[in-house]
Amino acid sequence: MEQIKRLLSAFHKKTISLDELERLSKPWIYTYNEFSKTILQLEKEHILEMVKSKGRTTRTPSLAFSYRINKSLLMEHHHKELQHYRSKLHPAINIDEYYSKDPSVWKNDLPFILKIDRYLKSNSFPSEPVPAPERSLELVGDEKWVTEGGGKELLERIGIFHSLQIIPVSEPLMFAINPKKVNETVQLHFIVENKTTYQGLLPVLKEAAFSTLIYGSGKKVIHSIEQFSMQYPVKAHHHFYYFGDIDREGISIWYSLTKKQPVSLALPFYRACLQKEPAVGKEYQKERTEAVEAFLCFFTADEQSQLKSLLTNGLYYPQEIIKTHELQQIWREVNWTT
Repeated sequence: MEQIKRLLSAFHKKTISLDELERLSKPWIYTYNEFSKTILQLEKEHILEMVKSKGRTTRTPSLAFSYRINKSLLMEHHHKELQHYRSKLHPAINIDEYYSKDPSVWKNDLPFILKIDRYLKSNSFPSEPVPAPERSLELVGDEKWVTEGGGKELLERIGIFHSLQIIPVSEPLMFAINPKKVNETVQLHFIVENKTTYQGLLPVLKEAAFSTLIYGSGKKVIHSIEQFSMQYPVKAHHHFYYFGDIDREGISIWYSLTKKQPVSLALPFYRACLQKEPAVGKEYQKERTEAVEAFLCFFTADEQSQLKSLLTNGLYYPQEIIKTHELQQIWREVNWTT
């Protein structure tokens, strides 16, 4: 019964046919007598309400051919279930986020949460960091769960990811260090998407206001940025700037990166691009609407209009459009701390 209620709460339509109910209940119910008893009980609880225009079967007991699902009652049941588990789970496991999510998320996560609960009650929190596959195997018996099975997101949902001391297994972050800046209390870090721009700025790193010059290597930086605090264990207030291609993919990389690490757009470089003639050939790239909207917010109304027209017409600005001497001049002369 409880399994069916959870499945009904996650069902994608407001109504459900008798055939769909049978398919839904097959893993637990094997006879018509058990099935009809369950459905009639759900009718009695007003979780399932008969669609009168569809009628009922002639079998005994008789069931409706179609039902409306009372999802508000199911949500009430879902909340009671969360309250039940809140009292049973390890106190460090926070399940508050599930109150605002579709019950299907809770249903999918629960088996893993129970395994994590058993681990914490048996071992408490670890005192030493270990690579993600090792910790993943300890927690749920699957070495790929944290990195490939949605485990990191689940652990963040329940508020214990950082307490489990998991070392990410992404590619190492690639960067050069400015020795003149490593002791400062406020430090700036500059991420560039492409190798050409990295090589262009590297010779003047010591003349810049930045502590590091980071080679993003396209999309790789989205994951490798997780390594920053371990590879650069310097206590300071760290601020990141990003400069990438002005095309749909470059914008998407920046936006995905902001989900892992707050990072500002290096606007002087982007504005220098807008003074050039754009290139042609990125019509095939898929637009990520929320990324483009977030990107545009940093620009003036006129610049936004120019950028929208650019993307609509399949034009783009590669980072390489800015020559090395101009890159270096902008990097040295802009007051990045204001």
